Amino acid sequence: MHVLTRSVRFAVGAVPPGPDSRNGYAGRPAMAGLGAHYELAVRCRGDLDPTLGYMIDIQEIDRAVRAAAIPRIRAAFDEHPSSDPGMVLAGVIPHLGAELRGLLDSVIWQLSPYYSVEVRMGALGTVLVRQRFDFAAAHRLHVESLSPEENLRLFGKCNYPGGHGHNYQVEPCIAAPLGPSGAAVPLGALESLVHAIIIERFDHRNLNQDVAEFRSPTGVNPSVENIAGVCFGLLAPEIARGFPGAELRSVTVWESDRTSSTFPA
Repeated sequence: MHVLTRSVRFAVGAVPPGPDSRNGYAGRPAMAGLGAHYELAVRCRGDLDPTLGYMIDIQEIDRAVRAAAIPRIRAAFDEHPSSDPGMVLAGVIPHLGAELRGLLDSVIWQLSPYYSVEVRMGALGTVLVRQRFDFAAAHRLHVESLSPEENLRLFGKCNYPGGHGHNYQVEPCIAAPLGPSGAAVPLGALESLVHAIIIERFDHRNLNQDVAEFRSPTGVNPSVENIAGVCFGLLAPEIARGFPGAELRSVTVWESDRTSSTFPA
């Protein structure tokens, strides 16, 4: 069994109805006037064709998205601009699944570089909402039970006494039931909650000194892995309390564009 993911980019709004551009990498149809640029990450799951060596021709995925997904998203954008994205995507999935001959596993709709919704083929009543946030903080990797020499050997420059800083990004992934009015996690309310629970606590702080979860002698070492775990522990009960029926599935934290950690995996 294999998983294949194909990303399809396109524009809606003041856009001609037909494929007016050949630049599929940047988006097809292309932007014309004011509109919105979207990306669908279409995930297929299945066995490989024993002769061809692949599961499905990626051009078939492109055609399926342009036949079954883009027209429905464009119609919602044009006719019902206040539609809940999770509801729109849940309505797209069965049609796209039929076009892809039962291979469709899930679709992630990237509504902006920092906000997405995902619906899985076998769980049309649930949407996974992801939103990314940022904060700046300093930390020092140091374990009190180890000698200064051992700490320096293990952590190198990250153990220097003055610490160092990162521009962190944090992305919770929330599973929310879809009701008549859409997902049970309004984006504005989620942003307020994450700001109060995570950003206010961590932003422009020295994690080792200012945040109880990382402060010696009882706190954990503020590695990116532990930061993700602490964020999950802080957010999970608040998500459940603030959004009935919703559940925090995971939290991903980036300390740079090359290093991130997700908890739970």
